[in-house]
Amino acid sequence: MLPGFPFAIGLPRPYPFTVVYGAASTNGAVADAGKVRGPIIADVPLNQIRRPLLKTRSNNPDRVKALMESIAEIGLQEPIDVLEVDGVYYGFSGCHRFEAHQRLRLPTIRCRIRRGTKETLRHHLR
Repeated sequence: MLPGFPFAIGLPRPYPFTVVYGAASTNGAVADAGKVRGPIIADVPLNQIRRPLLKTRSNNPDRVKALMESIAEIGLQEPIDVLEVDGVYYGFSGCHRFEAHQRLRLPTIRCRIRRGTKETLRHHLR
């Protein structure tokens, strides 16, 4: 188990992951995998995340290096936010954490996945 995630649940496809982490409800009850609402936390392969704003932003190399050291020592502490639209994952934040994972040659990164529509995606690309 992960700290802060008291249980693990398996979700049906289209998620390409076998285990997804979630938190209990406010009354402590475990959520039913078929009824998960809101974001889920999952480890997503880096090569499945599209970064459409990558060319418009540059990362601070010192911050990336510090994150690499931290991630290597204690792991990623805060998932990056990912928007899933029609089975495709788009990352708009967490640029330094994403680059640190790439430079460490880690195959996956922990993501907070929110499902969205094409309209939501267009809004993020403005």
